[in-house]
Amino acid sequence: MPSKKRLGLIVNPIAGMGGRVGLKGTDGQEILDMARKLGAVPTSPARAVEALRQIISIKDSIELLTYPYEMGEDEARECKFDPALLGSITKGNTTSADTRNAARDMMSAGVGLILFAGGDGTARDIYEAVGDKVPVLGIPTGVKIHSAVFSINPRSAGELAVMYLRGEATNLREAEVMDIDEQAFRENQLSAKLLGYLKVPYEQSMVQATKAGSSVDDEVAAEGIADDFVENMQDDCIYILGPGTTTRAITKELGLKKTLLGVDLVYNGKLIASDVNEKQLLELIQGKKAKIVMTVIGGQGFIFGRGSQQISPDILRTVRRENIVIIATPNKLLSLRGRPLLLDTGDSEVDRMMAGYIQVITGYRRRSVYPVKSN
Repeated sequence: MPSKKRLGLIVNPIAGMGGRVGLKGTDGQEILDMARKLGAVPTSPARAVEALRQIISIKDSIELLTYPYEMGEDEARECKFDPALLGSITKGNTTSADTRNAARDMMSAGVGLILFAGGDGTARDIYEAVGDKVPVLGIPTGVKIHSAVFSINPRSAGELAVMYLRGEATNLREAEVMDIDEQAFRENQLSAKLLGYLKVPYEQSMVQATKAGSSVDDEVAAEGIADDFVENMQDDCIYILGPGTTTRAITKELGLKKTLLGVDLVYNGKLIASDVNEKQLLELIQGKKAKIVMTVIGGQGFIFGRGSQQISPDILRTVRRENIVIIATPNKLLSLRGRPLLLDTGDSEVDRMMAGYIQVITGYRRRSVYPVKSN
């Protein structure tokens, strides 16, 4: 009888906690403490479980190796796996060193694939531990998810892991591991660095691409978008402006200052709140007419679920789909190479609500209709 294939599971339990409270990450104990003080709750475990549920169908034909407690054991047992445990950790106080140790231990144990739940910082730790010596696949649970090692959502991560372990998905590609300076990020500066490459099972519709940067042409196109948008703004309506240079062009046109990587609110031509978190946002729009303005992440196609977790499923339900405005330069849409716009809000019901076709403002009096795919 052939030996069972081994799957490694690593969960970074604190990844993504800074998102909804507007902290743009959880690197460092001080930021983690601040996130908890602001009421942040872990999101990574539930998303890891969502991925694992797709793997239950082959649980009897694989051996699952993981780390204790919240780094994988808890999630595995919730899905009725009986995992083999490696290493040791201090429960409730996991570190990046634990992630690196877990990856090394799994490589030594001969796993065929490491499935990890986290963000760019977790991908960085795994790259530092194993390089390209073992295939990996990321379940996106962090705030900063610029690296190309992640699936488009947790469900896709589980499905692709099954396909790879069954030998149905045989393509491996070298995917970029990007790291973002969180401190600079909080100061509205995007400082990204390419650290290296990890080998990732690849199916185009299931794995995200690397984030594409902006060009001078994008800046010119954004000005046209801003002219069009401002011309059609309504009185007595709160405009929730998501992150990015394209949305910043709107505040520039209005003579206002916007946080590049935060969520800001404009009402009757005035900036009424900057860099808000989910709780503040819910309070400010309660009982008022509101619209959400988002741009597209170039190269990836995400409109919700990457770097804008403050605009949570509860916010999207409150504002409703008909009050969502998508803006994107032609270059951003071209960078998708025909792929649809993507959602990963963490709520499948909201993702389905947002799916379908949506109008995108691409320039002054220019519109395009684009498909939006749910998980």
